[in-house]
Amino acid sequence: MTALPTAALSYPESLNFVDEVHFGTDGWRAILRKDFNTATLARVAEAAAQVFDEEVRAFQETQAAQESQTITKPRIIIGYDCRENAGRYAVLVGTIIAAHGFEVMISNTYCPTPALCFSVARDEQALGGIMLTASHNPAEYLGVKLRMADGGASPAAFTDRVELALKDVVPSQYEHACAVAQLAINGTPETPATTLEQAPELCFTDLMSAYLDALAAAVDAEVIAAANLRVVVDPLHGAGRQYLKQTLERVGVTEVIEVNGADDFSFAGLHPEPIPPWIQQGVDAVAQYKFDACFVTDGDADRIGAADSDGTFVNPHRILALIIALLAEDKGLSGRVVRTLSGSNLVKRQCERLGLELTTTPIGFKWIYEEMLKGDVLIGGEESGGIGIPTHVRERDGLLMALLLTELMAQKKQTLKELINGLLKQLGNFDYARRDLRVSPEQKEAFLNNHVFCKPSKELQDYENLFAPLDENLLAIDQRDGLHLSFASDAWLLMRPSGTEPLVRVYAEATDAARVEELLDIGCALVEG
Repeated sequence: MTALPTAALSYPESLNFVDEVHFGTDGWRAILRKDFNTATLARVAEAAAQVFDEEVRAFQETQAAQESQTITKPRIIIGYDCRENAGRYAVLVGTIIAAHGFEVMISNTYCPTPALCFSVARDEQALGGIMLTASHNPAEYLGVKLRMADGGASPAAFTDRVELALKDVVPSQYEHACAVAQLAINGTPETPATTLEQAPELCFTDLMSAYLDALAAAVDAEVIAAANLRVVVDPLHGAGRQYLKQTLERVGVTEVIEVNGADDFSFAGLHPEPIPPWIQQGVDAVAQYKFDACFVTDGDADRIGAADSDGTFVNPHRILALIIALLAEDKGLSGRVVRTLSGSNLVKRQCERLGLELTTTPIGFKWIYEEMLKGDVLIGGEESGGIGIPTHVRERDGLLMALLLTELMAQKKQTLKELINGLLKQLGNFDYARRDLRVSPEQKEAFLNNHVFCKPSKELQDYENLFAPLDENLLAIDQRDGLHLSFASDAWLLMRPSGTEPLVRVYAEATDAARVEELLDIGCALVEG
């Protein structure tokens, strides 16, 4: 195969220097040409292969004891997003994984994370998946997400084992893996990757067709086609580009305009996170064309954001509340709703109205995934826009959520703006905001010691005076994931340190925007000490 012109992979200055690797809320992420380089990635791939191999051996021992059967050759499926050389890094990972005896299947084009998860979950031979992505992080980042056999996010116990398995030297296949990766095509739908003569152990395959078929089958195309809907989609140059537009057209949306859909691994300077200010081009487009809605997906398309026909941002809390009603009322489904500590009380009120049980977890979809494993979960969602339905796959899916919102608009014969207005009239208004507070390491440590890990734990009276001027009655403290304070008015305040960046995220929700800002001011002051 003739190699295409490409930017060089990121190589370390020295193999003797070992970069630190830590798996955060959902995977390991690092900056290209710095901590994310061929050597560190090879070490991560080798460690992941070792832990996946331990899983195979444990399964074989169980099978041998119970049924005297042997497992077929286990398969690892690998996907990648639209970042610089992500497809080539996927080949590097695949080459190292294959050396451990796994059958490796690599997507022949970029794909959303939920497409990888869907493929793993429906492949009986697949032991797990590996996704090369940095999700919503800026373009200079790349990283690795690990997925289990059911497509779900790897729990902390699994990634902890991977971290323990990391070695300070590169694996023996390192040079071969780098050479093969440099020759690989960074696959796109126009130029999909094909078999590499230099790496016959790798197989490139189509992960997208079956996934997109499943998305189209999940909604009522006849109802959508009759509604004459017009929408804008904004993939933020991420892995949802082309795919969401094509699927919406396939299920009968009358007109779909895509913005930020070019093949640009710099993301045109945007952060691929479906929140303001990064969604401004989609917001402007939906207002200009007076379309019914704008749907926005993040870098690997597992998150959803939206804007209504006026260009007003629709936060994920409201999206989740709408989809809960669609599933429970229109589709007649039932089960628990799972949110995280940063989830809206709009969701709480929706569950109370519909008689659904609500479970609250620490932040991170891996905790929602663990609730899905327990069963009886209808839907789970987080404030960042990650919403998943376990009957589809135990993972977030921004494309599916956009399709379900489209179906809801078609069924109700309403624009997204009209749906939101009806929701707030029914449940009451909630405003929400978040501030990302840059702090010094000393400030971060002091906040954790004084408010999160403190012994004995803080009591209500330790904080009540802070909120007396606001006439907010403090009801509960939750220190499972930062410091979460709940009030009788259904307002809440959360201060949570990032696991990967030198910042503390301060979240607040209340029934009006002014109160949200007042709560955020108090939260920031607490963090800064």
